[in-house]
Amino acid sequence: MKKNFLLILMFLLCAITGANAQKKYSLYAVGFYNQENLFDTCHDEGKRDYDFLPNGSYKWNGLKYSHKLHNMAQALADLGTDKLPGVGCSVIGLSEVENSRVLDALISQPKLKERGYKYVHVEGPDKRGIDCAMLYNPRYFSVKDVHLYPYVPEEAKDSGFVTRGFLTVKGEMAGEPVAVIVCHWPSRFSSPYYREVAARQVKKIKDSLIEADKNCKVMVMGDMNDDPTNKSMTEALSCKPDVDKVGKDDMYNPWYNILTKEGRGTLFYSGTWNLFDQIVLSPNLLNKNGRKDYSSLKFFQNQIHVRPYLIQSEGKYKGAPKRTTAGGVWLDGYSDHLPVVVYLVKEQK
Repeated sequence: MKKNFLLILMFLLCAITGANAQKKYSLYAVGFYNQENLFDTCHDEGKRDYDFLPNGSYKWNGLKYSHKLHNMAQALADLGTDKLPGVGCSVIGLSEVENSRVLDALISQPKLKERGYKYVHVEGPDKRGIDCAMLYNPRYFSVKDVHLYPYVPEEAKDSGFVTRGFLTVKGEMAGEPVAVIVCHWPSRFSSPYYREVAARQVKKIKDSLIEADKNCKVMVMGDMNDDPTNKSMTEALSCKPDVDKVGKDDMYNPWYNILTKEGRGTLFYSGTWNLFDQIVLSPNLLNKNGRKDYSSLKFFQNQIHVRPYLIQSEGKYKGAPKRTTAGGVWLDGYSDHLPVVVYLVKEQK
């Protein structure tokens, strides 16, 4: 498999090599995927998980749970394989996972087990019991430190507002320090203010990581519950859609133009695509002004990951992501979100 992997890389990256066709490059895929309620069938004390019990509103039983695990494993294993067949993603951020039990069951699925995926998870305070997590392939990413930073209300009137924290994983990829911040920002049942608060707090985490190590390359990923055009992304997190306009305190958002110019997104609501699922990058992951310097790890491409099986093919929801349940009917699907992937490149020494 390694021989085929190198041949694929040489073919895919020929556009990078330019005049020097003797250079070789390594390609890495990093993904994010909202799991849409990856719950087991057992009650977790103190959590409002009653809908996902055998006698709950979803009649969530062993059959449905086993199908959900199989389906999500299939989709996760496919992530990144457009450019890295048989290899897939080095790192995949997840949202809407209930606990470590479902993650143990997920990585035990054959399609993920054969890749050797491990996971990072810290139990969070969400009242429904859904957390963020991160899968990683230890052949390509090594974990050095893990911390769940809590969402902290900025105003006294919000002291009782509880939501998911920001899972921050520091590690090493391609021999370089890399940090991943996995997010699931407050839902749209809350006002934009709460997502802007989340964005400001994530920016502080990102800034502190780079202040501690200027070589650390940071990726913020997640279900932001906002589009790339919303204030939380453009102002609070200071994301720019143009590589050449990304300043030292900004981040690059490669999804902005996909939504605004191509009209594509990751979830379909009321006849319109939104693009809530994003991976944004720190400036040291970018080549500016047309440069093609891949002597260190750099951004190469991004994509919304689509497979026919991820899309509803008939009925009321035709053309939308094929979710697990819709309108009270079990569809045996995947998620109401589509996954996203970024590809990173580094020259082999």
